[in-house]
Amino acid sequence: MPYVLQPVTFHQGSRRLPLLLPFYRSKSHFGSMKGLIFSVKRYAIHDGPGIRVTFFMKGCPLDCWWCHNPEGKATGQVTTVRTDRVGEREFRTEELVGREYTPEEVLAKAERDRVFMEHSGGGVTFSGGEPLMQPRFLTESLSLLRNAGFHTTVDTSGYASRDVMRSVMKYTSLFLYDIKLLDPDAHRKFTGADNRLIISNLDMLLEEGAEVILRIPVIPGVTADTEFMEQLRGFIESRRGGRISGISLLPYHKTGISKYRRFGLADRMESYSQISNGHLDDYMAILQPLGIHVRKGG
Repeated sequence: MPYVLQPVTFHQGSRRLPLLLPFYRSKSHFGSMKGLIFSVKRYAIHDGPGIRVTFFMKGCPLDCWWCHNPEGKATGQVTTVRTDRVGEREFRTEELVGREYTPEEVLAKAERDRVFMEHSGGGVTFSGGEPLMQPRFLTESLSLLRNAGFHTTVDTSGYASRDVMRSVMKYTSLFLYDIKLLDPDAHRKFTGADNRLIISNLDMLLEEGAEVILRIPVIPGVTADTEFMEQLRGFIESRRGGRISGISLLPYHKTGISKYRRFGLADRMESYSQISNGHLDDYMAILQPLGIHVRKGG
């Protein structure tokens, strides 16, 4: 398996807690490092400022019930059967999910769209999955892009070691940082992991002056209620000294259902409904007194 468990230390105040986190073991090919990417989206407009190229990286240490990219969760490449219908005829083809890229190939793809990025104030985003699971490849790619003059964004759950976060921070213009839940027990139930490491890393980024946009999934029956949004407002208010430049409320939607069927995965959100725009407006109103730009969607 290309993934390995590496011991890391989680800092909670003066306490040092050992953890084992999975990382993708980057491959070398004729001296060039490779990372695993399952999708590349050109002309993306919801993954940071301006027009962007977004690289979706394989592997995620969390198991969120509402994940809309379940093909990015699994470690390594996955083969799936794609079914296409033309009239009454059905065609099935095998499809490999996940392709290896070198940092130089990432840079080359970005260069193709440089003119659009420069005119729109855009750049390159790494999403997933969880990009921090491939720290060496990610750091080298970010370094190449920054040295070439690109704005860089990392879309992350924050579930990684502090050393990894620091190495990536040096070359990242903006973090899109997910705060899924505030209660540790609820976070463990719906994502499979505690959120203490995530909050600790967020606090470190803010203390170090990194620019952060918080992304909040709004899930009916989970986070879509006034009580949670008021708790969230207090959570953010206590961190106003950092560079939180925006808050994005991400409404749960059903567009990922077809992916769960395609990959033969159980949809744990089957009984959950989508959220209305009216409710989103109410939640935005709760957060607006913070004086931070709040928007719907990415």
